[in-house]
Amino acid sequence: MKVTVVGAGAVGATCADNIARKELATELVLLDIKEGFAEGKAQDMMQTAALLGFDTRIVGSTNDYAKTAGSDVVVITSGIPRKPGMTREELIGTNAGIVKNVCQNILQHSPNAIIIIISNPMDTMTYLALTSTGLPKNRIIGMGGTLDSSRFKYQLSQHLGASPSDLNAVVIGGHGDTTMIPLISKATWNSAPVTDFLSKEQQDQIVNDTMVGGATLTKLIGTSAWYAPGAAGAALVEAIVRDEKKLFTCCVALDGEYGQKDICLGVPVIIGKNGWEKILDFKINEAEQAAFNKSAEAVRSMNNVLNTL
Repeated sequence: MKVTVVGAGAVGATCADNIARKELATELVLLDIKEGFAEGKAQDMMQTAALLGFDTRIVGSTNDYAKTAGSDVVVITSGIPRKPGMTREELIGTNAGIVKNVCQNILQHSPNAIIIIISNPMDTMTYLALTSTGLPKNRIIGMGGTLDSSRFKYQLSQHLGASPSDLNAVVIGGHGDTTMIPLISKATWNSAPVTDFLSKEQQDQIVNDTMVGGATLTKLIGTSAWYAPGAAGAALVEAIVRDEKKLFTCCVALDGEYGQKDICLGVPVIIGKNGWEKILDFKINEAEQAAFNKSAEAVRSMNNVLNTL
């Protein structure tokens, strides 16, 4: 397997580090537009191989897409990160051009690649990648819901005093502070509903803290988070290269599922060697469906901005 990560900033480097440590690829290419940046990060990571015991070969490159040729999976993290007070939506003008250019260059050298989008605003960037490349929809995956669901489990674990790995909880809808929908009604502690152990006030607090999880971290550290986003990207790579048939919430193209069409939004999907392979119907309730429809309206309005660029 060959994997490429485009963007060697904090998120991309963290994603690449996770991929290397888990030996998810024989060759891992780290690409960045900044001169020497990816080469330096790749060399630094390779110098951990003897200490950590992995054999993945990591190659860094400054904007030389020929080095990415034959990639099976490509993770795109390129673009400017959020700053305190900045919404993901405010990134659209700059990041749209970057993501479109990256997709075009990648596919010239790796026409069969599965593409994972991390760049923000993630739902709109996923839609842009789909519509600008014409790839089969199963080969374009937005990472957002995978990260949001992990943050949801973190918040639940703090209130329950539980291990996050014992929790099943998903976030659907858009990857935005006001568009994501943590499905508290579906969340379980092993097989027991978490609502059996939490007051209504706790449930509301968990949902709210999950929704502003990214903004909270941006305020604390002065820029976008990177450990959890990088790990989420690597988890999707792992599910693809190992054909795990694993359930994640991902931003994918909808064609009537959950009542929406011509949009990319976060829904539960099975991830395997072909990319996303199936959308699962979680039978959400009336209030959750209304929230999903509202989320779709907000994301669609962002998508419309692409027509003005």
